[in-house]
Amino acid sequence: MRRRQVTASIAALLVTRGHAAHAQAESRSLRVGVLRPGVPPLPGDDLQLTLLPLALRELGYAEGRNLLIDARWAHGELQQMPALARELVMSACHVVVAVGSAAVQAMKQASSTLPVVMFGNFDPVRLGLVSSLARPGGNVTGVLIAPDGTLAGKRLELLKQVVPQATRIGLLIPDEDSIHQQVLETRAAAKALGVVMPVVTVRQGDYAGAFAALSRERVAGLIVASHQYFVRDRGRIVELAVMHRLPAMYEWREQVIAGGLMTYSTSLHGLYQRVASYVDRIYKGANPGDLPVERPTKFELVVNLRAARAIDLVVPPALLMRADEVIE
Repeated sequence: MRRRQVTASIAALLVTRGHAAHAQAESRSLRVGVLRPGVPPLPGDDLQLTLLPLALRELGYAEGRNLLIDARWAHGELQQMPALARELVMSACHVVVAVGSAAVQAMKQASSTLPVVMFGNFDPVRLGLVSSLARPGGNVTGVLIAPDGTLAGKRLELLKQVVPQATRIGLLIPDEDSIHQQVLETRAAAKALGVVMPVVTVRQGDYAGAFAALSRERVAGLIVASHQYFVRDRGRIVELAVMHRLPAMYEWREQVIAGGLMTYSTSLHGLYQRVASYVDRIYKGANPGDLPVERPTKFELVVNLRAARAIDLVVPPALLMRADEVIE
């Protein structure tokens, strides 16, 4: 009887030590909050979930060992952002990665001290999120997708080289107010090129209806706006673009790998490497207000010839010569 009691005591002690060791390991882990306005990726499409952990792994952090990631998604309901931001403040994160201007604004309102690394395509100075790009001040810094504006003009210019006779090129956008700046810049670029640009909104995930509307507008090409939803749903968009025989310009290389025609952008993985670098530096003691907001300096033109052949499109040789990558 006494032996069983001693054995049980030892077992209880080991369990207690195990829980203590686990708690101690968690206390030594980098805790990163992530706030996003959209919805989690569809099953089997983990692109948006893996990029940050992958970039942090390259810096020596691994989930389950010394890294904890707490991701919150607003599911497109931006009014939920403030509550989600407050939850992240209460969760004792060391730093929060905020994707998109609404997420950054919510985090900034929730705390003036919790470090925030922003990521997205907006003007943080104009929105009052930082004092300047060189000296952000406060608790916010981060990485922008484009150096100035949204690259809309350059993307439209390149697409126009593929369909030089096109007088009508469509712009596909999500049903979100955050897309406003992209619409303004793309319309301005279209006007400069003498192109009529019907803008079609995807409502409640009705991509078939949106492409039917583009068909009624008789567009000869398509700009797919930069947005998380369109990265997530890239397979469906590519399928419909082929069905409607529309040459389309996308945001990221990953969309072209999925069968899209072309893209002009920086590397999504490379951008997340910069985000991870800021997370690491802040965790090790850097002040976010002293870290300049980074803007990309290198951009790549990627063309998918398989996608071109699927719609019987001949890509001009001069454009192929300019391409950084051609997918055969």
